[in-house]
Amino acid sequence: MDYSENTVSYTTTNSYATLNSLTSQTKNVWIVLHGIGYLSRYFLRYFDELPPEENYIIAPQAPSKYYLNNTYRRVGASWLTKEGTEQETQNVLAYLDAVYAAQEFPENCNFIILGYSQGVSIATRWVAQRKIKCNQLVLYSGGIPNELKASDFSFLKEKNTKVTTLVGDTDEYITKERRKTESKKIEHLFGGKAEQIFFEGGHEIKKELILNLV
Repeated sequence: MDYSENTVSYTTTNSYATLNSLTSQTKNVWIVLHGIGYLSRYFLRYFDELPPEENYIIAPQAPSKYYLNNTYRRVGASWLTKEGTEQETQNVLAYLDAVYAAQEFPENCNFIILGYSQGVSIATRWVAQRKIKCNQLVLYSGGIPNELKASDFSFLKEKNTKVTTLVGDTDEYITKERRKTESKKIEHLFGGKAEQIFFEGGHEIKKELILNLV
């Protein structure tokens, strides 16, 4: 079989969702990256108890949509798979660059980047590769890609970025052994400056933890 695989570049369009309005009263601007199986507009529900006049939330949409549970009714989405990861990562980062450029917000706002579950791998790659200077980086119930190094995040020291990780103590996707491994990795990548929070619960977002971030 004379098989070959080729690539082609083209222009595509993708949506993103926002919650609240960006005004002169806005104190915190968030970019929140959902986990696998979510749509961005539903992911925003976890942030609807933040004071609306002070918080403007931007939820990018993972590009690969699919039907959930084989019912062909509910739709979810994924950021990446193991297939063509390197190329797909660059596509996703280019999309995030476009969202970031489209949302011009004041520099005096507190800029927070949050990744949940699969969104952690996207958040850390975007911050590391594009050198995104944020005030706070929140990594919630997800793993940091192995290719990332401490030097990729050293620039965050200039911004005095606060790094927070959150993991449930009964998270079904993170074994005790992996929790130890990830904890050591976080210590190494962020020079011992990250705050690691272990909460009671599984692989879930708790609104009270989101509220405590600000």
